[in-house]
This record gives sequence, C-alpha cells and structure tokens, in this order.
Amino acid sequence: MTARRCAALLATTVLAAALAACAPASAPTPTPTPTGFASEEEAFAAAEATYRAYVDALNRVDLSDPATFEPVYSLLDGEALASEKKTLTQMHADGWRVSGETEVPSISAGEMPAQILVCQDVSGVAVVDAAGQSRVSPDRPDIFALDVEIEQDPTSVTGARIVASTAIEDDRC
Repeated sequence: MTARRCAALLATTVLAAALAACAPASAPTPTPTPTGFASEEEAFAAAEATYRAYVDALNRVDLSDPATFEPVYSLLDGEALASEKKTLTQMHADGWRVSGETEVPSISAGEMPAQILVCQDVSGVAVVDAAGQSRVSPDRPDIFALDVEIEQDPTSVTGARIVASTAIEDDRC
C-alpha cells in the first residue's frame, strides 16, 4: 500500500511540475520609477502635456481678471506655484497688460525621468505697465531654454504638476 501511495504521490508531483513548466510566464510587474510614473516614457509624456497645458493657460491669462489665473495655478505646485502667484498678483495690482503668445518649439527629455528641457519662444509677447511703457527687459532673449521639473499628481488634468522651473543660460535652443 505504501508503494502505491509513493508512486501516486510521485506521479502527481511529476504531473504538477510538467504542467507548471508548460504554463505561460507571467508578465513582469512594472516597477514604478522614483517619480511615481510607471516608466520614463510615461513621465516624459506627462511632463510634456503638463507644460504645454501650462503655456496654453498662460496665453489665456487676462491680467485684469484674476479668475483667469486659476487654470495656470491648477498645473503648478510648490515653488513654481508660489512664484507664479506672486508674479501674476503683482502684475495685476500694478495694472500691467500682456499681449501676444508664448510658443514652445520643442520639448526634450531632461536628465531625470520627470524633468524636461523646454525651448520657449517669447518673441511675440509684449508686457506693458499701466502707463503703456514696455516692461520687457531689452536683454530678454526671444528664445530661451528652461529646465522644468514635474511631479506626478493624479488630481491634475494632465496627471502631473510643474514644481520647479529654471532658466538655462546657454544655447540649447
């Protein structure tokens, strides 16, 4: 009786091992990047979509109507949000006006997954104060590079928010 049980147990074990060997391999579980995105490609796509949405919102700002600032603020967080609030609030208080639109000729991946290099063209943008005097520095380049960092945020319309932006003083654009 014991020999039969051993034989049956051995047969069952061999059958189970054979079936397991024939089973399809399970798909690897994606490991999120430190940024929270599933991949560097996903991080770049979210960063690009977020920055383009930000520029579109900024192009629609009417400095005489603070309600138009909200779509801009909704795409920012941290240092970027604090800086933008201060700037737009001061421009509104001082009675400044902006005309023209900022364009983004290119966006490329930065050194980190949730970082992008943005080439921004402001050649068509004019800023004037309440007296109609230009507030654009004569040294402002028409096209310049920005190092932009984003963070994943599922509550944002793009799935991310801009948290920092730094001008780069070189000729990358």
